[in-house]
Amino acid sequence: MSLPRIAIDAMGGDEGVRTMIEGAALARRRHDRFKFLLVGDGTRIKAALETHPGMSGASEILHCDDVVAGDELPSRALRRAKTTSMGLAVDAVKRGEAGAAVSAGNTGALMAMSKLALRTMPGLDRPALAALLPTLGDNDVVMLDLGANRECDARNLVQFAVMGAAYSRIVTGRERPRVRLLNIGTEENKGTEDIQAAYDQLRAADNLAMNFEGYTEADKINRGECDVVVCDGFSGNIALKAIEGAARFVTDLLRQAFTSSIRSKVGFLVSRPATELLKHHLDPNNHNGAVFLGLNGVVVKSHGSANAKGVANAVEVAARLLEDDITNRIANDLGKIDTQGFNGK
Repeated sequence: MSLPRIAIDAMGGDEGVRTMIEGAALARRRHDRFKFLLVGDGTRIKAALETHPGMSGASEILHCDDVVAGDELPSRALRRAKTTSMGLAVDAVKRGEAGAAVSAGNTGALMAMSKLALRTMPGLDRPALAALLPTLGDNDVVMLDLGANRECDARNLVQFAVMGAAYSRIVTGRERPRVRLLNIGTEENKGTEDIQAAYDQLRAADNLAMNFEGYTEADKINRGECDVVVCDGFSGNIALKAIEGAARFVTDLLRQAFTSSIRSKVGFLVSRPATELLKHHLDPNNHNGAVFLGLNGVVVKSHGSANAKGVANAVEVAARLLEDDITNRIANDLGKIDTQGFNGK
């Protein structure tokens, strides 16, 4: 099956061109139908392509000199959307020259440029940033919003639930994903008025492709007990950073423990299969690729510190969303909200 090509912001991320091209090449070795529009410094891109000869025939280079800085204000970056590698990658999706865009650059700038170029889908108030997180169960969990919207009302949360369920159906294969709202407790009377209103509306829904199961607390996100966790962007970003920090803490603690003495080093050799499994689950590169859901086009945010394997995973996320037509899936499900009469009050 042929796919629309994927626009890669080759200048984004901590490692820059080399890692972005290496990641795209790795993705293409896994799936030889992938084709790319590589946006950025043409000279540096060509140099990186020399070590990946299989990429040349599958790639076109769009040269530009301007790059969005990692600490640049989104409002300032937005004024240069027509000249930066990030902005041109997103604009390629708008013009139909690419099916999706992938960038490891400034998250706020990428969201601002994507919203301006692609616009929010009809019937949707706000897009949301969603990502897959590992769990102890058989499924990864979709979590949204992770920082695109600091404050959300009940209608926003209901729409996020619909979008998250559509995404989860693609990645888990479940016809009715298990959806929960993030809260400070599982009792019905817990949480803000907006969270409680969203709870009531989702519980009353009988035509949405999901099983709404109420609330979940932050310490249950990675247990595998649900498929979608819904929250406002402020809470979601804090929860995500706490999970990432805990993973790094465990990894560093194990490293210190296993190198503290000769006996510990011997113990590490004995337990190495278990520690390698743990390392795999805690490695963020294995779950790299956050998605801006709710736009008229596919945009995937790779972590800035992602290695080539992480970039390849982000590219594969973009391809999978194109294959499964995530935009139309969300549009169809949003139509069911309108028939339910939700107003967010």
